[in-house]
Amino acid sequence: MSVLTRDEAHTRARLLDVHRYTIDLDLTGGDDTFDSRTAIRFTARADADTFVELKPAELHSASLDGRPLDPDSLDGNRLPLKNLTAGEHELRLHATMRYSRTGEGMHRFTDPTDGETYLYTQLFMEDVQRVFAAFDQPDLKAVFDLTVTAPDGWTVLANGVTEHLGEGRWKAATTPPISTYLVAVAAGPWHSVRTEHRGLPFGIHCRRSLAPYLDADAEEILGITRACYDRYHEKFEEPYPFDSYDQAFVPEFNAGAMENPGLVTFRDEFVYRSAVTDTERQTRAMVIAHEMAHMWFGDLVTLKWWDDIWLNESFAEYMGYQTLTEATRFTDTWTDFGVVRKAWGYDADQRPSTHPVAPEQVDDTASAMLNFDGISYAKGASALRQLVTWLGEKDFLAGINTHFARHKFANATLADFIDSLAAHTERDVHAWADAWLRTTGVDTLTPVISGSNGDRSLTVEHTGSRPHRVAVGLYDPDLADEGRLTLRERLDLDIPQTAPLPLGKRPALLLLNDGDLTYAKVRFDPESFDTVRTGLSQLPEPLTRAVVWNALRDAVRDGELPAAAYLEAARAHLPQETDLALVQGVLGFARAQVADRYVSPEERPAALAGLAALCRALIRRTEDGDHPGLRLIAVRHYIDTAAQPDTIAAWLADGTVPGGPELDPELRWRILARLAVLGATDEAAIAAELDRDPSASGQEGAARCRAALPDADAKARAWEAMFSRDELSNYLFTATAQGFWQPEQAGLLGDYVPRYYQDAVALADRRGPAIAEAAGRWAFPAHAVDETTLRLGEECLRDADPIPALRRKLADQLDDLARALRVRQA
Repeated sequence: MSVLTRDEAHTRARLLDVHRYTIDLDLTGGDDTFDSRTAIRFTARADADTFVELKPAELHSASLDGRPLDPDSLDGNRLPLKNLTAGEHELRLHATMRYSRTGEGMHRFTDPTDGETYLYTQLFMEDVQRVFAAFDQPDLKAVFDLTVTAPDGWTVLANGVTEHLGEGRWKAATTPPISTYLVAVAAGPWHSVRTEHRGLPFGIHCRRSLAPYLDADAEEILGITRACYDRYHEKFEEPYPFDSYDQAFVPEFNAGAMENPGLVTFRDEFVYRSAVTDTERQTRAMVIAHEMAHMWFGDLVTLKWWDDIWLNESFAEYMGYQTLTEATRFTDTWTDFGVVRKAWGYDADQRPSTHPVAPEQVDDTASAMLNFDGISYAKGASALRQLVTWLGEKDFLAGINTHFARHKFANATLADFIDSLAAHTERDVHAWADAWLRTTGVDTLTPVISGSNGDRSLTVEHTGSRPHRVAVGLYDPDLADEGRLTLRERLDLDIPQTAPLPLGKRPALLLLNDGDLTYAKVRFDPESFDTVRTGLSQLPEPLTRAVVWNALRDAVRDGELPAAAYLEAARAHLPQETDLALVQGVLGFARAQVADRYVSPEERPAALAGLAALCRALIRRTEDGDHPGLRLIAVRHYIDTAAQPDTIAAWLADGTVPGGPELDPELRWRILARLAVLGATDEAAIAAELDRDPSASGQEGAARCRAALPDADAKARAWEAMFSRDELSNYLFTATAQGFWQPEQAGLLGDYVPRYYQDAVALADRRGPAIAEAAGRWAFPAHAVDETTLRLGEECLRDADPIPALRRKLADQLDDLARALRVRQA
């Protein structure tokens, strides 16, 4: 299949003005395929040749202005339109299309709980071509008329309000002009909760088997939706641009959510079947806020080409966190951003695959797909947060509103965005954009304190090229509360400096980037580091502690702080921590990176034992029931670090942790997976648990457990399922991969490491980008931190020609593996 190049898109955009799509889908034809009929009205501005894209199982017919076209002229995914004349045209196509099991195109899912079937579209980048024919590029917007024939008893959702015409026929209201990748359909026997807000229809939808769980959280979800909707209308002068707002929680969704106008699709793990922490509820709320921001930035105003994807994602990421803080009970969202999202950005930006937030060369759609990463989301949002700090929120919002007014229902570029901002400030926004958006890498800020007695001053050594406006936190011992640290003063500082910053007397701790308003690694002066080691947990604000924990994390990854020192800091300070995002983030890094990759195999048992002891301390601390979220995090991580099966096996047998919580499905499957790794369960126990929980999540849990069994036959079956049979859905593939590789089973798995590279390349060729991404992310032998694994991977990249999605994942995994080797050697 041909990928679309930027030059081809520009040529076609100059040639065509696309007016209207009329689409008719018939979803009643069986389990494998559906019928797709498309009529496209467009104008050619000159006599020329062009093409339309589709990926059919079979193209039955095509005609241009009533003149038949040869279906056999379809070349891959392109049907040529030869000898177009200037003027108006109508193109009609009739095709049979395949359902997907990989979350691309029209995904089909049958719920194992009740046998009901659900369909939904994910048309991002090039996947509209899997559903209907299109001039598939973001700057050829058009209005869409959609009709769907669905089985009896189903409801059809779409970008606009849908009407049931009878006999399974559904018609959606005509959309405003939108890009092809934003068209959305979701069909099935949905359970729905509907309401109105400010005259606009709101709805939330899920599978029927999840109905009790959606109903339990419906007011929370709708309350967040209403609060964000109202706050955005206070910030934005343009009103919400579509006729309804539906949120569908759909199965086996690859991303967190997708910003389809009027019909946002979310992964249905956000409908919680089991207990979750308040931080997890905050994450769901953030995604709701993020996707709603896209209704303006992404849907109302859309990028011209994929090099500006950051304009969509960075803006929505920033607005999601900021608006949640302003409009809901979740007032500390930036701590979670700093711990989780920002670390994602820092990691991505230090790999060879890094790219500018706004890359200048994205030559085709295959290249563009690789830029949906921590840079386009987290680094871009961090850059916007720094921009707001530098520019001021008033001028920033004024520029945003100018941007919406200038480009509504059209397309825009980075240059357009910067021009809109520049219209409202005397500052040189263009220079800021060049420094922040066109460069790569992470700056490092190191404090140097000079002077003596009460006349100290600060000079910041700056590795990197970006300007920064940061806060410098000065912390002293709290004389009224022994052991606590108190903020003396927070000083504003522009970097590069024009002169040393006066401090007065030396603080016990000097913290650069206090408040986390810029994007940079920070280091400590020696005296401040001594204070961190003894007083980290005594800092007054969670966001301040997050900046410190991130600095420690960065120092470990850079080989400047021993991994054992990070584990010691966790053991010393997490027992006093109250912020759930911090506890989760620190324990997650300590287990997944430090214990599993950064310490040697000989040191790993002691590292796990230390983490298990830490989790036991947290469990004891929460016995009074006042901190259920903290207790849940501690229980989860105790399960994951258990080196002996007795305690967690007793929990499973009793159905509860002593003192709570009772074991819900998530905890039961988590325990069983760990028992499988330890060789303390078997197929009969897994089958019995699946009988107890036959849901989709249960199927994934069983797949994960079976792949984790330390048995040669179990490993062979899992490998064949992943790499040979091509029957696993995207979620079942991921679950199997998550269970397969286990550090405790390195001896059993040794022969599979060299097989991985060859088999993953072949799998990606057969099954495409979504499975390639999963194979690179989840099926990679991350536990095998050695020179042989690195060498085999480098040979694969050099000689095997993996498809771009897999190549990017492998390159990133190998860089992480090389970093782990360096950390061990340091």
